[in-house]
Amino acid sequence: MPVVMRVAGFRLFFYANEGQPREPVHVHVERGDGEAKFWINPDVRVAYNDGMDAKALREALELVEANRERIEQAWHEFFR
Repeated sequence: MPVVMRVAGFRLFFYANEGQPREPVHVHVERGDGEAKFWINPDVRVAYNDGMDAKALREALELVEANRERIEQAWHEFFR
């Protein structure tokens, strides 16, 4: 699992096997026992949430939005 970044207790990462055909650009965010998946395009939005409370989910969304370009670049570099 390639890790894009770690910040404020969050780990942003991709699963190396994203299926065939590969899903569109997205990132998984983990903090404690919770994990959420965020679609990146056309707008950053929650794909699913498994165990993050509302505050952590909001913080994760803001983190993904602030680092969208970095996440997309890391995705394309890893999956080329």
